[in-house]
Amino acid sequence: MSRGVRAEGEAVRSFLLQGIVEKDPRLVSSAVAKFGITRQAVLKHVERLRQQNAITVSGTRGKPIYELVPIEVRRHDFQLSGGLAEHEVWESTIEEALSFLPKNVFGIWMYAFTEMFNNAIDHSGGQSIHVRLTKSAQATEVVVYDDGKGIFKKIREALQLDDEKHALFELSKGKLTTDPKNHSGEGIFFTSRMMDRFDISSGVLYYTHRADFNFDWLVDDNKPVTGTVVTMALSNHSARTTKKVFDAYSSTDGEYGFNKTVIPIDLAQYGADSLVSRSQAKRVLDRADKFEHVVFDFKNVESVG
Repeated sequence: MSRGVRAEGEAVRSFLLQGIVEKDPRLVSSAVAKFGITRQAVLKHVERLRQQNAITVSGTRGKPIYELVPIEVRRHDFQLSGGLAEHEVWESTIEEALSFLPKNVFGIWMYAFTEMFNNAIDHSGGQSIHVRLTKSAQATEVVVYDDGKGIFKKIREALQLDDEKHALFELSKGKLTTDPKNHSGEGIFFTSRMMDRFDISSGVLYYTHRADFNFDWLVDDNKPVTGTVVTMALSNHSARTTKKVFDAYSSTDGEYGFNKTVIPIDLAQYGADSLVSRSQAKRVLDRADKFEHVVFDFKNVESVG
């Protein structure tokens, strides 16, 4: 086997592993398109990863499920009483577990975990928070679950929005908080952009962002979830940094501040609804004046009235 063939094989397998981190629903097809090879060739690489015990393959032949093989799983439970503080939880339970990571990746996790854990402390209204940390050779996943009211329901009630889908749509824009005196509303927005995969499940709504899908926010019916489940996944070898993400949504004139956003128009239409009404237009433009630069993302939108 030539060195070039071996290098290409490693590139394909690396691509597959990253696709599994990001939960690419078209993993094999994406690899076919990326490398211009056959489906059979991609499946051989999948099988090699399985034989190397890097991944597991389950599900059916038509709908396979690919997962990274964990090398460590940690679980922690916390009661929401007695002055629980996110930085103390980070230092006592998470920091050491992620100390092996490169400085930039470690910095992302410190920001992301403390922001999401603080949200659960301050906003959930629940009694407990559960954390699960899963490490593999390729990536790290952290789940933060609280048994509170649920993030979308809390936002809808606090801001008197139409429904919980409207709350999700507003959340996707950024700068949304039910406690403006103590929170800027930036944590979820920036955390979602730092991760390879960022998901929120609450009630019957599922909110997700994938780094490689270019602001492709999705809504899907799911089994009802009590409270709020935040799932974050990031490659252990990511080149991303907190500064790069902050800079991407700041001014280009040297003044730093969260003044850029992307509004996913797709979330303004529910089901088979077309974007034709004034109320939908108002929903799209709500709080847009909080930003200096707004990008309207029309992906998956076939027409606008």
